[in-house]
Amino acid sequence: MSDTQTLIENRPPSVATLFLERVAATPDAEAYRYPVPPASGQGPDDWKSLSWAQAAERVYAIAAGLIELGVQPEQRVALASSTRVEWILADLGILCAGAATTTVYPQTNIDESAFILSDSGSRVLIAEDAAQLAKARERRAELPDLTHVVVLDPAGVETGDGVLTLAELEQRGAALLEKQPELIKERVAAITKDQLATLIYTSGTTGRPKGVRLPHDNWSYMAKAIAATGLISAEDVQYLWLPLAHVFGKVLTSGQIEVGHVTAVDGRVDKIIENLPVVRPTYMAAVPRIFEKVYNGVAAKARAGGAAKYRIFQWAAEVAREYAKTSQDTFRRTGTAGAPFGLSAKHKVADALVYAKIREAFGGNLRACISGSAALAPEIGYFFAGAGIHILEGYGLTESAAASFVNPGEAYRTGTVGKPLSGCEVRIAEDGEILLRGPGIMQGYHNLPEKTAEVLESDGWLHTGDIGELSPDGYLTITDRKKDLIKTSGGKYIAPAEVEGRFKAVCPYVSNILVHGADRNFCTALIALDEPAIMAWAKENGLADTSYADVVAAPATVALIDGYVKELNEGLQRWQTIRKFRLLPRDLDVEHGEITPSLKLKRPVVEREYKHLIDEMYAGARES
Repeated sequence: MSDTQTLIENRPPSVATLFLERVAATPDAEAYRYPVPPASGQGPDDWKSLSWAQAAERVYAIAAGLIELGVQPEQRVALASSTRVEWILADLGILCAGAATTTVYPQTNIDESAFILSDSGSRVLIAEDAAQLAKARERRAELPDLTHVVVLDPAGVETGDGVLTLAELEQRGAALLEKQPELIKERVAAITKDQLATLIYTSGTTGRPKGVRLPHDNWSYMAKAIAATGLISAEDVQYLWLPLAHVFGKVLTSGQIEVGHVTAVDGRVDKIIENLPVVRPTYMAAVPRIFEKVYNGVAAKARAGGAAKYRIFQWAAEVAREYAKTSQDTFRRTGTAGAPFGLSAKHKVADALVYAKIREAFGGNLRACISGSAALAPEIGYFFAGAGIHILEGYGLTESAAASFVNPGEAYRTGTVGKPLSGCEVRIAEDGEILLRGPGIMQGYHNLPEKTAEVLESDGWLHTGDIGELSPDGYLTITDRKKDLIKTSGGKYIAPAEVEGRFKAVCPYVSNILVHGADRNFCTALIALDEPAIMAWAKENGLADTSYADVVAAPATVALIDGYVKELNEGLQRWQTIRKFRLLPRDLDVEHGEITPSLKLKRPVVEREYKHLIDEMYAGARES
């Protein structure tokens, strides 16, 4: 048995145990950084730090406060907040109390929030602000199990009648700990590996969300398995902005505790560009949409600089892709990355002109990015790889506690999601579906035994619903969602995600695209444009005083996108080509229910909402 296997198999029963061990090992080391906006509302944020010991003091007070409120082991405490340091402290407090966290996206509407609180049987809600509190108050009659609400930001909140602030909860916890100083250690020591730790409701693309039951052992395993990859060390600085209500963001907190590095926490997406030069992270995780937006932004800025500057960018982008592909192929054959002299020389020039500025925009220290939650278009991945921003794609589900595969450092292969984490088993079913088994797999869906039986076999194999291929040396490539494959009326199967990903790499103005063609005799597309990028183009082309909707409807814009669709079609099989498309009057968003909070497209919702446009594209078409 290898040292890695021994480390993982001898893991403690919970991350709460790992947290106590981390605090004991490095109490004075920096654990978290977080921004404090200026009182005036003007100027840059002031970044503060918490050591592990300081974090522990607050975590234990929160845990004891919850116990004082009557929370028992495995009872659910809901957490409805954006990503911020208090989210992590509250989650660890819940775990150290032996309870279980129910995560709720702050964007979740009132109806779905009430469903999650009711279905989970949450006893306490930790709400970010008055807006989150209002959701619970409006549906109070439907929440008989809910006894208290703890508010992080007390502005505009009246306390009393079961409502208290986080500061008050910590005060009550601290008072209890004065009487019972060993209370938290006792609670943590009593945690078993099969005890429920987290209930994450998958946002899903259809119907009500399902609560995924993840026990303490899932997170303890994840912490050890992530550390065992060797991708992170105690010297790292992580920039964490992903939604912590999502399993991808949540798993990053476990790996950090095991390794002991610093995490800078700020979930404000509009602050990412501003924060990167301040935080100067060595690694961060993101979803593909972020890299697509950065790529589109760089391309749009180059175009705005004039024809010569844009030609330089296009040349540099092609050099980056060629260099990355060649270097990765060389590493695969020889174990050493490299490229021929001529290509290396061009790459050096392009680096000085273009790539160095991109790396500096990411803070200048970035060693690697982890990309997950959806597929990254390979052409965008190769661009960043060639520019020195190494994007290590990974793969996992909420049902597998997020991390099942990840690309291995220097040996990463763009277009794949890498190799399985130590302890994770994988096999490909006869129909191409990816099956997983191991310590990261969920217990099942909360209150849904029939749904659980549909995806989880009695011997532990999880049906992921994703289609994929394994290379002889163990790299996994995701080809599509099993349910999302399109079969045309001509009998041809099409993976829409593949076509959509290619278009995102071709067109710098696209934000979202949905390819449609099931039971039709040709494919069409609904395309939403990136507002900043297309409005910048519009300004250059005499459309400066018009609205976004007007710009999208303008014949010049349609002609622009038509050119990119034709470019896309040149690289596709005939049956994959996009014969017609329509530009949407606005971008798709979470608020309208068209994409999930983790930025996945809800195909049925979009197709239903824009059915008139789809019908229009197929009007008069022969359907045989």
